Amino acid sequence: MDHTPAWLINSFIYLSAAVIAVPLSKALGLGAIIGYLAAGMAIGPWGLGLVSNVQDILHFAEFGVVLMLFLVGLELEPKRLWSMRRPIFGWGSAQVLACALLLTGAAMVFGVGWRIALVASLGLALSSTAIALQVMAERNLMPTSSGRAAFSILLFQDVAAIPILALLPLLAVEVASASHGATASHPALEAARIVGVIAAIVLGGRLLLRPLFRWIARSRTPEIFTAASLLLVVGIASLMHLVGLSMALGAFLAGVLLAESEYRRELETDIEPFKGLLLGLFFIAVGMSIDFGVLIASPGLMAAIVVGFLLLKCLVIYALATLMELPFQDRPIFTLLLAQGGEFAFVVFQAAAGAQVFDAQTASLLIGAVAVSMLVSPLLLVATDKWLLPRLAQRRPTVQMEEIAEQQRAPVLIAGFGRYGQIVGRMMLAEGIACTVLEHDAEMVEAARSFGYQVFYGDASRLDLLRTAGAATATVLVVAVDDVDQSLKIVDLARAHFANLTIVARARDVTHWNQLRDRNVMLVQREMFESSLRSGRSVLELLGHSPEEADVSARRFRTHNLELFEQMYPHYKDRAKMIAVAKQGRQQLEAQMAQERLERARRKAEERAAQAAD
Repeated sequence: MDHTPAWLINSFIYLSAAVIAVPLSKALGLGAIIGYLAAGMAIGPWGLGLVSNVQDILHFAEFGVVLMLFLVGLELEPKRLWSMRRPIFGWGSAQVLACALLLTGAAMVFGVGWRIALVASLGLALSSTAIALQVMAERNLMPTSSGRAAFSILLFQDVAAIPILALLPLLAVEVASASHGATASHPALEAARIVGVIAAIVLGGRLLLRPLFRWIARSRTPEIFTAASLLLVVGIASLMHLVGLSMALGAFLAGVLLAESEYRRELETDIEPFKGLLLGLFFIAVGMSIDFGVLIASPGLMAAIVVGFLLLKCLVIYALATLMELPFQDRPIFTLLLAQGGEFAFVVFQAAAGAQVFDAQTASLLIGAVAVSMLVSPLLLVATDKWLLPRLAQRRPTVQMEEIAEQQRAPVLIAGFGRYGQIVGRMMLAEGIACTVLEHDAEMVEAARSFGYQVFYGDASRLDLLRTAGAATATVLVVAVDDVDQSLKIVDLARAHFANLTIVARARDVTHWNQLRDRNVMLVQREMFESSLRSGRSVLELLGHSPEEADVSARRFRTHNLELFEQMYPHYKDRAKMIAVAKQGRQQLEAQMAQERLERARRKAEERAAQAAD
């Protein structure tokens, strides 16, 4: 009987480890990345020892990072990328240089030679593109200012890795021994090669890729289109690697060039599953690559390196976040995303050992520190989410605002000036009706005032502030706050102390609507109801209904739904009875609509018959 192939056994091991560790990690609230890293440590040389060829797996799994950068590039059109050139080269260079200088200075203070200190600092200044982009995707941070800033810096780091590798032979103790890549050739020829390859990718992407994919798409063979997508990424990555450039950077350029093509979405769909699996394998390989032998031999030194470079990088990156004027609550996450070491540091330190800038033991120590930082970083993010961010959310604004103090006498009082309250307030102002607006979020107050609205800072659930805002003389109180409990508290205060007020309230959901009705609030608007009706009417028109028919259907549904709510309200605390009333109402509506459809069809048939007779 033949032996089982090694690739089959390894595949079984990797997939089993991931399937067990990742769901367990997610269930514990630690995230997928920690699960992958833990799986790698469990099956690696220092765990169960099921896998030994860690470096080969790590090199193969790096293709997951390449695919991820290709997909990111597909989301960035060339014009948008060009608009990001200043943050990429401005803030990106500031982060790399500031971190490298501070880390070099700190290392030299502790007696490390300047060559080792500089190379180690340049490697440690880089961040993990894989972890950062994965976390940003999970948290949907890419569209935010913090996400764009982090991505700009990560993109510059990919570019900066090229001169860092080129610098290594110049720092070697024996320059002649440096033989990494193509750095032995003449610098001018090397630069020309690099420029030529990038130009070939850009021009080829502009002139050849779209016609090529158009030709492949005509074959109507989905698996060939998928193969062509992978071939594109593999080919460009190989070309970039051949001249000593970042494979991920090349894939990113290819993605940008295809961002405006008609095949963008199909490419994303084809590549996404491979990216996810290979990225998971990359994190498993990182977990396997942690050299616990070095950690056991020098635990104090390892801990000092990890804690030291993380703290120094955090100081620099947080200072940059402040200078970039990122939102206050985003700064801790932004800092941690860029603080850990990166996968490219593995390449830098291995190349430095090959160029004899430092010995193999030092390289192992630094590679171990980077791997440990990549393991610690997701844990720090979890801790930040659970303990730091909730406290920051409760923290009072740094700009202290005075609460409303002068007595107001406007006929309309609006509690809450978010998206709902703003529309009501703007409509009143357009009609020349004075409003007093209370908003308890200081940032919202500042934003509204910057647009010229008179908004007062204060919590409308406080009786004294309601009196000052003019609740005793106003005619209408609009309760537009987001929080359900606060909304009900405001209504209770108004009912108890200001009988003159007619309350118009916003209901977030059916339960909130019922609670407001319990308080005898009759003018209640469900926040999504009217907009959903308009969307439904648009769908009917797109499906062939005339605008008049769609409008009649929408109005019929609206009337029936409001009547059904009134019928369900007396029973909302009796779930079984409420469900029975809802089902009965739905059946009545369906029967009524079916009868109307038959009537419309009969009228159309009569009209066609009359036209044919004429």
